[in-house]
Amino acid sequence: MLDLLIKNASLPDGRKDMDIAISADRIVAVEPNITSGVEVGKTKIIDAAGHLVSPPFIDPHFHLDSTLSLGLPRLNESGTLLEGIQLWGELKPDLTAEAIKQRAHALARWSIARGTLAIRSHVDTSDDRLLAVEALLEVRKELAPWIDIQLVAFPQDGYFRYGKAADNLKRALDLGVDVVGGIPHFERTMEDGARSVTALCEIAAKRGLLVDMHCDETDDPLSRHIETLTAETIRLGLQGRVAGSHLTSMHSMDNYYVSKLLPLMREADITAIPNPLINITLQGRHDSYPKRRGMTRIKEMTAMGINVALGHDCVMDPWYSFGSHDMLEVAHMATHVGQMTGVSETRAMFAAVTENSARVMQLPDYGIEKGKYADLVILQARDPIEAIRLRPARLFVLRRGKVISTTAPVTAELDLAGQQETVDFLK
Repeated sequence: MLDLLIKNASLPDGRKDMDIAISADRIVAVEPNITSGVEVGKTKIIDAAGHLVSPPFIDPHFHLDSTLSLGLPRLNESGTLLEGIQLWGELKPDLTAEAIKQRAHALARWSIARGTLAIRSHVDTSDDRLLAVEALLEVRKELAPWIDIQLVAFPQDGYFRYGKAADNLKRALDLGVDVVGGIPHFERTMEDGARSVTALCEIAAKRGLLVDMHCDETDDPLSRHIETLTAETIRLGLQGRVAGSHLTSMHSMDNYYVSKLLPLMREADITAIPNPLINITLQGRHDSYPKRRGMTRIKEMTAMGINVALGHDCVMDPWYSFGSHDMLEVAHMATHVGQMTGVSETRAMFAAVTENSARVMQLPDYGIEKGKYADLVILQARDPIEAIRLRPARLFVLRRGKVISTTAPVTAELDLAGQQETVDFLK
């Protein structure tokens, strides 16, 4: 017997009028007109009515330890990355585990309502207490029934720049943090940055872990730590296990150098994780005009076959005053700033907040296929391009075959000279 049947679904790959049959926590069939296993009064039926049914959205780059801390202890007046780091340093001594957990739980509820059911969160390991690490390990366990959280050991103050960073990172990994992080462009010298990439990749290789580094988050075209990251990935056999996040310096690099760099990234099977909302906000702050926007070269990377996964990065914290953790807003911004307006390009931006992000997080059994987890989102849109255009209501969010969030369809009721009309914004 089927527990749930979703009928008349449109799928991201273009298939229409499909049914999705679910038993327990798994998809058991995806095909038209499913009738087998349906028992009246026992099988729950949801009529998607032609709306898009997608696997859940995924945020492969976020900071749960700082989220929703906007204004503590003050606001970022310059809007720069460095003032944000300074602000976070001022806040850290006053952090409590309970406050971190409360804010993370609040953000996760926003995420679930938006259909985001997996988050990779960097967690600062520069606090010798490892307060945020321990708090988010608890949050990961507490929220596991509804959302997957993957944690990155992130030496915010620099792996070599801060004297206790190496020991703190080791302790965090021993506690169960999943991924090795880094911030080579924040080290005191380019040489120290390159050494940190090597040291951190060697730790990951020895422990059998994934790597995700804040890399070249700067307007400086000579910040080229991504080149070192590709070389170390290949040297240590880490292909498919490494991500370079931000990569904003690539926006300012000359085309000849980039023409060398992109094939190296593809050879190393490195995932690029741009964060469009934050990259275009923090970067270019020292420019007058023309003013750089700072987002990395997603168009060229996508064309090269590099896995591009888009992150939200921040919501209402020292670096970004806005956001509601809507991954379609991220894809919408990437489509515009990256000029990804071709049909296949826009669809690629939808993939960048779904399947591409699942790939970099190595999530098991993700997708709309027989045997996969029944983790699904029904949107008030009919295809991925329309979803990015409208950033519509998530009508139903399912986790392991159970509906965990519902939103009423969004419509407007017009009264034009006595003539009533309903507008739902679908094309």
